[in-house]
Amino acid sequence: AATAVARRLATLVDVPVELHDERRTTVTADRAMLEAGLNAIERRQRVDKVAAAVMLQSWLDKQRHLRART
Repeated sequence: AATAVARRLATLVDVPVELHDERRTTVTADRAMLEAGLNAIERRQRVDKVAAAVMLQSWLDKQRHLRART
């Protein structure tokens, strides 16, 4: 379903549309916040924002790796 949405979006915008695997970002975010000492309420309030940051960092790391190979 995500691929179909990405294809449709690519026909509507003038910027590249890339797919990036976001599985486990919520788990990674929750673990990081737990290690940072946040309680369950604080983690629930922030998990989506932290997961988005985890996904963005993952994408940036992938781009850096791809550029280093060329």
